[in-house]
Amino acid sequence: MRDFREFRSKFEGLLAAARKRAALAGGAPARRPTRLRELTGFGVNPGNLRMFAYAPKDLPPMAPLVIVLHGCTQTAVEYDHGTGWSSLADSLGFAVVYPQQQPANNPKNCFSWFLLDDIARGHGEARSIREMVEHAIATFAADRRKVFVTGLSAGGAMASVMLATYPEVFAGGAIIAGLPYGCASNVQQAFEAMFTEQEHAAQALGDRVRAASRHRGPWPIISVWHGANDPIVRPSNGEEIIRQWTNVHGISEGPSYLEYIENHTRRVWSDANGEALIEAFSISGMMHGVPLATTTGERCGSTGAFFLDAGISSTHHIARFFRLHESLVEMPRAAAPVSTTIQIPTDGGALVIVGAAAKGVHSLAETWLAEDEKRQTHYPIDPNAVIAAAFKAAGLPVPEFPTALPGTPPSVAPGPIIAAALKAAGLVGS
Repeated sequence: MRDFREFRSKFEGLLAAARKRAALAGGAPARRPTRLRELTGFGVNPGNLRMFAYAPKDLPPMAPLVIVLHGCTQTAVEYDHGTGWSSLADSLGFAVVYPQQQPANNPKNCFSWFLLDDIARGHGEARSIREMVEHAIATFAADRRKVFVTGLSAGGAMASVMLATYPEVFAGGAIIAGLPYGCASNVQQAFEAMFTEQEHAAQALGDRVRAASRHRGPWPIISVWHGANDPIVRPSNGEEIIRQWTNVHGISEGPSYLEYIENHTRRVWSDANGEALIEAFSISGMMHGVPLATTTGERCGSTGAFFLDAGISSTHHIARFFRLHESLVEMPRAAAPVSTTIQIPTDGGALVIVGAAAKGVHSLAETWLAEDEKRQTHYPIDPNAVIAAAFKAAGLPVPEFPTALPGTPPSVAPGPIIAAALKAAGLVGS
């Protein structure tokens, strides 16, 4: 009980401190009109949740559907203002559903991702959200093959619940500052999972998902986001989510490639065909919240408590990962943050990261980022050619790579790279 009281006090203090910081930074948020409307009579509701939704005026039939789950102390309206999902729905042509917790269920408005009666298939809050999905598909004539779920914190953990208990319903999910499925079955265990380092075997984590339903694949694609300095939900939970879903997908725990977007890290796990199954973002310097870009790049949402300007729009990135831009309404593509490194797949599936400090490399990086999907589906490439182009664009001595033998799979030759780097640094003669 003493540990429980300490955890609870810490949790409530961190929530209050985050809201106080947001208020001091921007003042009290102005009351804004909401774009959401409440839908009632959506089916059985054993979890006692409310349903809010938004759909563009001229939503085409068979459009995608995104289920968005708010965090503790938040409401559907607040989360929509912060993340900008309904605004993006206007651009891309999809419907959004916001399940909302009620204080009668949880005084902090947290979804009950840690209570067995609410996280089992066919029961509690998980069943209520499933009913909302079916009601929204019928109401908006949505494509049931393109249903996705995302959420923050307790909402992220609840997204884990939905992906595990109804994997046949969701094509993909995005978990922001959340926790893996099955890591807690009561409030005490929930606090322990949030505040202490947890490390479970990948097989055990995957078994929790497999035991949650009779489904045996195909499995949803997963996007994981976590602030590197998160004090409320330890970043190790993001790693647990990754291990859980790499095991479920039956792929290596090591990523297929890695890249830096600004100073943030993105890892990707791909299948044998190069299709991304899992991605994970570690947001440098960020605390607990949703990463936003409100001043540069792809602007979306608005800052506030747990909505943090990190120079990267998680809403836009998640939408692209879900391929929502492939819906009938064309997505206006704003300038995305440019990677300051170039990603190069090697024959071993790892990645060589080449620094790109000179301005000339940025245009090359933009080209490569724009061709991301092509890179994923057109392996192998010659990494040495990419490295040589990067050195040339930066105005550096170009490595002299040996000619590859016909039929030999592409691989990185480190010797010429080291020689060129030493030459550029003036440590060896020309």
